[in-house]
Amino acid sequence: MSEADLIKGCIEENRDCQREVFRRYAGKMMVVCQRYARHHMEAEDLLQEAFIKVFDHVADFSFKGSFEGWIRRIVINTALKQYAKKSFQNEYIGIEYLPESPMEPSVYAQLNEEELLQLIAELPEGYRVVFNLYAIEGYSHKEIADLLNIQESTSRSQLVKARKQLQARIEALQKIAV
Repeated sequence: MSEADLIKGCIEENRDCQREVFRRYAGKMMVVCQRYARHHMEAEDLLQEAFIKVFDHVADFSFKGSFEGWIRRIVINTALKQYAKKSFQNEYIGIEYLPESPMEPSVYAQLNEEELLQLIAELPEGYRVVFNLYAIEGYSHKEIADLLNIQESTSRSQLVKARKQLQARIEALQKIAV
């Protein structure tokens, strides 16, 4: 069945089409959810909530751009709304400007994707969200500031601090491995 047929079936609330859309995209979207969630159960909840929104609003898909990208945007926005609801929301640890310095490629070249994602998942909430939005999703600091209702300098600061924590943890792992 083509993607267009699946979308049409979902608009008509055909359960088989909805099941197939979920089967095709849930795995990729679960990875996105895991980057924003504190644990696996929270990621599952985010995924479920996001797909409910997908099916509720599938008629709004305009066939401009990819359907997967449209679903991904809903998943990210669902995760950000969940993040905004939390009382421990943003970690305002200073809004001073800190330069963004990249890690040396050799530092993380030996880690596999799963290990790196686990290290990212262990970051404090605010650091993890900013790191995911900037480094993985490709948002600018201005966009992040608008999404999270923070200053651009806070986004930069949290990104730098997230990178420093990641680098320290990676270096610690390398010392253990040697």
